[in-house]
Amino acid sequence: MKKTWGVFTGATLALLLTAAVGLADTTTSNTMPPPGTLNYVEGEVSVQGQAQSPKSVGSTYLEPNQVMDTSNGYAEMLLTPGVYLRLGHNSEVRMISPGLADTEVQIDRGSAMVEADELFKENNVTVAVDGATTQIEKTGLYEFNAAHPSVEVLDGKATVFEGDQRMKLGKGREVLLAQSNLIRQKYNKDQVESDPLYRWSKLRGEYATESNVSEGNALLAYGGWWGPGWYWDPFWADFAFMPGMGMFWGPFGYPFFAPWAVGYAPYYGFGGGYGGFYHYPAAGGRVPPLAHMPARGVAGFRTFPHSMATNRMGGFRSGGFHGGAIGGFSGHFGGFHGGGFHAGGFGGRR
Repeated sequence: MKKTWGVFTGATLALLLTAAVGLADTTTSNTMPPPGTLNYVEGEVSVQGQAQSPKSVGSTYLEPNQVMDTSNGYAEMLLTPGVYLRLGHNSEVRMISPGLADTEVQIDRGSAMVEADELFKENNVTVAVDGATTQIEKTGLYEFNAAHPSVEVLDGKATVFEGDQRMKLGKGREVLLAQSNLIRQKYNKDQVESDPLYRWSKLRGEYATESNVSEGNALLAYGGWWGPGWYWDPFWADFAFMPGMGMFWGPFGYPFFAPWAVGYAPYYGFGGGYGGFYHYPAAGGRVPPLAHMPARGVAGFRTFPHSMATNRMGGFRSGGFHGGAIGGFSGHFGGFHGGGFHAGGFGGRR
């Protein structure tokens, strides 16, 4: 039995090594993707009438006045580094301006959600819907609805412009647009969080953290870091956002790590349920208390309360690198995807 397992393990290692090297060689991560780049597709999605598939991710992007639409599907599009736009079913987004310093899109139909994990003072990110333009002023989570014209600030801060009217919106507020005057009110939190687009966006937010940690380990191991921005992750087959310093929390409660801070990312495996082991100990060779606590989640992460880390320069006090050897055949290959290869040795080199 030991011999059989050894043969299986050796063959599996060889196959995964070959796949990892192949993916690393074919990636185009040296080029920063422009705003409007397709980052994920699920179901029926098209750009300018041309059907998109997972193979389109990273190579399809919207030029000015081009549209992306969904029927029975979802799509994720990159805006400026750290800002994602997610399109719900039966929706359409039009690119107005794809500039890094001046990024504007328009929601022509349906609904869209913007997750802003990082904004720089030079960024001007705006979203137009039903004749009104919303400027996103702070990291957070925003929803735009063209069917029932409205803008909701689930977290963050924005300013809505319509004609000569101007209205500031903070967390927990929405503005109704189908009126002669802008009307600000408190939105229905339960209704928003039960919406399919919200739930899908939250799941994508968790996967964005997985991709961030996966690519952060590869950059830590092999180099290729040039600063904050989008980095192609061949294992998740999407662009991962890498911040410039420390770690911070996205609006869904999932963290993002710079490459040198990725050692604070929690990991669990072995059956997809519990664990919390770490391949490397924390500084000083000690295993911190959280490493012994069960971690529960969808893809290897749980949402820790903000009090367990400082906002940007701190980190988890749970120590250790993400991954480790060949642990856990669950989710996206458990230890293979989350650790072993990518974190330990063969993750797509830049």
